[in-house]
Amino acid sequence: MRELEVPGIMYHIFATFKIIFKNWKLFLPLLVISVLMSILFVGLMSEATYRQFQDVLDQTTEQMGTGDIGNFAKSGLLLISTITTGGLSGESSESATVFAVIIFLIIWLTTVFILRHRLAEHKLKLRDALYNAMTPLISTFVVFAIAIIQCIPIFLLIIVLSAALQTGFLSTPFYALVFFIFAALMVILSSYLLSSSLIALVAVTAPGMYPMRALHAASDLMMGRRVKFILRIVALILALAIIWVIVMLPLIFFDLLMRGFEWTANVPFVPVCLLTMTCFTGIYISTYLYLYYRWMLHYDEK
Repeated sequence: MRELEVPGIMYHIFATFKIIFKNWKLFLPLLVISVLMSILFVGLMSEATYRQFQDVLDQTTEQMGTGDIGNFAKSGLLLISTITTGGLSGESSESATVFAVIIFLIIWLTTVFILRHRLAEHKLKLRDALYNAMTPLISTFVVFAIAIIQCIPIFLLIIVLSAALQTGFLSTPFYALVFFIFAALMVILSSYLLSSSLIALVAVTAPGMYPMRALHAASDLMMGRRVKFILRIVALILALAIIWVIVMLPLIFFDLLMRGFEWTANVPFVPVCLLTMTCFTGIYISTYLYLYYRWMLHYDEK
């Protein structure tokens, strides 16, 4: 395994928070703009749809004979069901998907541009970042499209898993073992390919960088370091899961307490909070990956 001396995982997680909060005057307006763009071009889960989640959950607990499970437990179940069923946005049309990808790339490019200049101690306005960060949009989109193609093994795994569950294929121990081996190979393959592409998404934002050149440079940078990087991604996923629970559970709990008031019936409080957290997640991921990329470059330059 290739040597790499960078700060530890816990330091990495908290350093990401630190740099975001340190530059909150730039990131907070970016977050607001991202949320507004998502509402206008992608859509927002309606309050009626969210109330349907609550009603279905209430009916399910009554049918199971569990009675009143409590607002805190219900908050957790609502958070899980809303995310896993894709209820974070309104329409799931093709145009909405395209706009969602574009908004994500805008968040990505703007965040990386802000970090590159702020870590160099340059004075910067969000207006300048939004205007100038979009220059490598097409190059970034090409790398992003390649990353999606590299996810095909995981997409295939999801399709096969769905078919296996419907047909009872996994009920036989031998077949279950075969599927487990197949699943492990698909995940390893996608993880190996994506480890370079995620870093290439950062590398391609450099001035004058072309997509294939960025992918090649990222592959060289990640050689012998993919396992360490995958561990960082696992830590990132766990950290984000904890953040979502800490932030969203109290908000959903508060919404459940306010449910009895008529004036709150049509206020999309939770949908807006979910969308805000989604946009913040994009900023956090961008910052997390950029810091790791920067640390690797500094180590190799020594």
